[in-house]
Amino acid sequence: MSSWRTPALKLLAHTLRTIKNDDEALRFLRDLCTLDELAELSARWQAAQLLNRGLPYRSVAAKTGLSTTTVTRISHWLHHGEGGYRAALKKG
Repeated sequence: MSSWRTPALKLLAHTLRTIKNDDEALRFLRDLCTLDELAELSARWQAAQLLNRGLPYRSVAAKTGLSTTTVTRISHWLHHGEGGYRAALKKG
């Protein structure tokens, strides 16, 4: 299923690759997303990191404020997704 790889998303991915440092990334993300979207993205990334360390779903939900349903979904993609979480976790 490749329908999610739209030209617009590919352009966004390319743009993300051109960002040179944390400050530039933060400024781009702030202009691109609402504060609620930034909080959600940050919590999801934190959840992936905590799940990768082996924390139980309920602990991850409590620490991030995400629902256990969302934590379960993140865990699924961490183990059975496109490999994006794994690749980023190796770099982080």
